[in-house]
Amino acid sequence: MKRFNDFFGQFGGRYVAEMLRAPLDELEAAFLDALDDASFRDLLALTLRDFAGRPTPLLFAENATRELGGARIYIKLEGLAHTGAHKINNAIGQALLAKRMGKTRIIAETGAGQHGVATAAVCARLGIPCRVYMGAVDMRRQKPNVFWMERYGAEVVAVTGGSATLKDAVNEALRDWAGSFRDTHYLLGSALGPSPYPDMVREFQSVIGKELCGQIEEKGLECAALVACVGGGSNAIGFFSPFLESETPELIGVEAGGRGTGVGEHAARMNGRGQPGIVQGYKSLFLTDADGQVLSTHSVSAGLDYPGIGPQLAHLGTMGRVRFLTASDAEALEAVKFFARMEGMIFALESAHAAAAVMRIARDYPAESSLVVNMSGRGDKDLFILARAMDAEPWAEFLREEAAQ
Repeated sequence: MKRFNDFFGQFGGRYVAEMLRAPLDELEAAFLDALDDASFRDLLALTLRDFAGRPTPLLFAENATRELGGARIYIKLEGLAHTGAHKINNAIGQALLAKRMGKTRIIAETGAGQHGVATAAVCARLGIPCRVYMGAVDMRRQKPNVFWMERYGAEVVAVTGGSATLKDAVNEALRDWAGSFRDTHYLLGSALGPSPYPDMVREFQSVIGKELCGQIEEKGLECAALVACVGGGSNAIGFFSPFLESETPELIGVEAGGRGTGVGEHAARMNGRGQPGIVQGYKSLFLTDADGQVLSTHSVSAGLDYPGIGPQLAHLGTMGRVRFLTASDAEALEAVKFFARMEGMIFALESAHAAAAVMRIARDYPAESSLVVNMSGRGDKDLFILARAMDAEPWAEFLREEAAQ
């Protein structure tokens, strides 16, 4: 049986309490065994097709291309997958694995809520009880996703400690799992955490990149660059996965530039901002102070509001295979407006960071080349944030009238 590397260069590893080593060993063995089992692979492919709605399309953004100039822009429409984002790919894979292992309960963390919704939906489908930990701040700004998680039957637990965002939700999920691993699977949503999670999430999300390879070939594209937003990094590492060992296309990750460069104003870890550290069971680059304490972060998008980055992406960025850019809150909001008006596509605020970068760099590439941006999710979930930013007073009046009824 093959074994994944615990480390990507200096990053990765399994820095956990002794009590979690056995369940992580069990998880890795079960995952590798499942990958070697044709019946599991067939079930995974069937569920991705019939439940998630794969494959997702690759759309030529003709109007945006004409407006921006430069390279031809294509959009990988992960937002058309069931539950509205790429998160369903990993949720299906891990939930099927948990059922194969005989686990009778699933827990998860979520930031923007898309991973929580995907996990809740899959658990409903498989008949497995589900608990989702979510920061209280994120619950307020992503209320629609909380509503849908609960409709799928999940118990959504508000996390009020720390910054009450994604980092703290991960902490609570890890605490739960430490006391319940015998019957519980922790369905971690991003390509981070202790080994084998970064490898496992990448493998389940690699369906995005594998589909893209075929679509690029089918359309005969000269693909110059792939662009994806990066919080923890699950959509980006899945999107990039088949191309990691080649020199082309260029791989571009886009972090949350937030509202400024000061402490607590952004969530950009790469390009010298983050420092090596060990947090939540893995070594990577984190936004920390001089004493190694994790700093607060900010992004208009809850899914990018996280102080660390997945260890494989940290390694790829350090080695130069992935180039990292940032997009500000304001740029992400403008990208939502632009692609809605130009292409009839509402990007999730996370994905809009990648779209904003494409708007900025399209003219840096020749017209015969193509840029592919991963629309990792659609923006339905961001209705309240977008309405407040773009149509504040009419929206507020509507809510007041609704509340008065």
